[in-house]
Amino acid sequence: MSDPFAGGDLMFQVVPIFIGIIFIIVIGSILFSGIKGISQWNKNEQSPKLSVQAFVKSKRTHVARRSSVHSDHDIHHHHSSSSDTKYFVTFEFESGDRSEFHVSGKEFGLLSEEDFGKLTFQGTRYLGFERDRGTKEQD
Repeated sequence: MSDPFAGGDLMFQVVPIFIGIIFIIVIGSILFSGIKGISQWNKNEQSPKLSVQAFVKSKRTHVARRSSVHSDHDIHHHHSSSSDTKYFVTFEFESGDRSEFHVSGKEFGLLSEEDFGKLTFQGTRYLGFERDRGTKEQD
């Protein structure tokens, strides 16, 4: 009787299963992200466009950095890095409720905390902000 663990037979049985599981997890994650994005887009499309009085409560950025090392023929190493910045603004409505929206860098730069005006949005999609010339009455 031969030993199934002899000569690396176990390796040829386990590695393909492990690679298959990793493949399923990666494909599943990609599909989940895609379906989630399409679902959110559809939900936004079905939502009414609203324009309400609000003021800019806060602003924040999220920076994702990536770096890698490339080598050609093990002699030269090239380091490269890149970053992706996302901009978010939280608006507070007259009711006291708050909503955070992803905005462009240009829009982020034009908005200041405590700006008061008319916010236009559709679901989670930011459509614009028209600043009032006056200031918000302080309580």
